[in-house]
Amino acid sequence: MTWHSGQLLWLLLSVPALAGLLLWAWRVRRATARRFGAPDGKPQMVVGRSAGLRAARAVILLAGVALTVVALARPQYGSREKTLRKRGVDVVVVVDFSKSMLAQDVRPSRIERAKAELTRFISELAGDRVGIVAFAGETMEFPMTVDYAAAALFFRELGPADMPVGGTAIGRALTSAKRLLERSTRTPKAEEEEGGGRARVVILLTDGEDHEGDPAQAAEELAGIDAKVFVVAVGSRSGEAIPTYAQDGTWTGYLRDQNGNAVLTTLTPQAEQQLKQIAEITGGAYFEPRSGTVGIDQIRAQMRRMKQTELEARRVTVHEERYALVLLLAFLLIVLEALLPEAWMPRSGREETSA
Repeated sequence: MTWHSGQLLWLLLSVPALAGLLLWAWRVRRATARRFGAPDGKPQMVVGRSAGLRAARAVILLAGVALTVVALARPQYGSREKTLRKRGVDVVVVVDFSKSMLAQDVRPSRIERAKAELTRFISELAGDRVGIVAFAGETMEFPMTVDYAAAALFFRELGPADMPVGGTAIGRALTSAKRLLERSTRTPKAEEEEGGGRARVVILLTDGEDHEGDPAQAAEELAGIDAKVFVVAVGSRSGEAIPTYAQDGTWTGYLRDQNGNAVLTTLTPQAEQQLKQIAEITGGAYFEPRSGTVGIDQIRAQMRRMKQTELEARRVTVHEERYALVLLLAFLLIVLEALLPEAWMPRSGREETSA
């Protein structure tokens, strides 16, 4: 037998103290009765074994109190295995919408391929909450939801031209992801019913050209709330020209610098090292760029493994609680003590006369 709250058994020391208090009360009552003309300490209007009844009531009360303490300590006998209810995962998808994502080393372009694969990824989620952060120099957020169609619609028609500020601020985007996760945190009571809080994942999809901010610091903050960052690097290490388009979507050539040379977007070793550092700080994973893909399938495999590991870890041994019967017995004893009289009273005037 084990105890859920064995420390409460110390309260059993109150039973002898209560017994002493009852004995003291009985002596005070006996002394008071003698002062009012009852030399033997028994009230004259009562016949029968009143002292024995009082003793029986005291024993019953003490037994009821002792069993109540035992019930509060929650005795446990026997056990069984239980799998806690599946909680799901909170996922924030952070997508780079800078102009460099228009490069076509991934067909039809980095951003269009990323949006297509992310739409499929989101549609396959089951029970997971998803939020979205679109970023360039600033961020645009879509709050956590299980309405996957609405989440996919948010960025389906969005493009680099729709971002209010150009550039690539990865650190700011990760801070926005942290904010979304913190807003979605459930109450402690709800998390306790689920057996704990949900796992948190941030999927960062970028070409790695960070122009401002401190991504490592933002990663430290995400690690502080137990969020893992999976980084998917998109693009080419050799360099790719960035196409430009008119407002009506017509291709107008390639982005050029002041000297008229085409601007190339390149995943530099420095940028790649920074992305690896973000993943390492949070305990996530970094996925290198691959020809013709943006790495969402790799993320999907990681998510499946995470869910399986979590489900296995949530198989627990549950000890069977046996306090209910003890508490019922304690309740019955306390009720019985309250119902018992202190003495037997005469049943009729005739018996009183004959006595």
